[in-house]
Amino acid sequence: MNFDMRSTSWDTEKRVKRAEVIAKQIAHTVKLKKSYSALEFGCGTGLISFQLYDKLKDITCIDTSQGMIEALNAKIQQNKAVNITAYLHNIDDSHQLTPTYDLIYTSMALHHITDIDTTLANLYKLLKADGQLCIVDLDEDDGSFHKLEPDFTGHHGFNQSRLKEILGQIGFKEAASHTFYKDVKNINGDEFQYSLFIAMGRK
Repeated sequence: MNFDMRSTSWDTEKRVKRAEVIAKQIAHTVKLKKSYSALEFGCGTGLISFQLYDKLKDITCIDTSQGMIEALNAKIQQNKAVNITAYLHNIDDSHQLTPTYDLIYTSMALHHITDIDTTLANLYKLLKADGQLCIVDLDEDDGSFHKLEPDFTGHHGFNQSRLKEILGQIGFKEAASHTFYKDVKNINGDEFQYSLFIAMGRK
């Protein structure tokens, strides 16, 4: 999927409404505090962070798509969201961020990453002691969600139990998860049901 090319048309009504539900679930699960510094990994155009920025001290948004970051920075300026900073960054490269985050959240990004163990370990390093990681992603499916993307090389969702095992092996405590959202995706006229889960771990 070429996210740069799709960045200008990404914010569809369906995605915006889904982001509202996801953000509410994150806020409920984590119990946000105004003193929190947060990092959104795989932020896209910032649909989640724009639902949360007034509930947090500051948010750093990172993504590997230049187009998505440009679209997000335009929205930041337009809305005068002064506590959101967005820039191009690959979490797995050698230039690491400062480990000062109370909360890291990621939505619908992890399944695009082949080596999730390394990525999750790098996110763990960026959390403060007692900081929380919140993951929203697809429940495991048969590949239907990405059926129209022949170049897709990521994961067809995740088995929640296996993901919690990985979080525990990395060092996260109190790993927990549950499915909270179900919807239908139209694929060439055929409707495919999918669901999202939220998983959390504490450093």
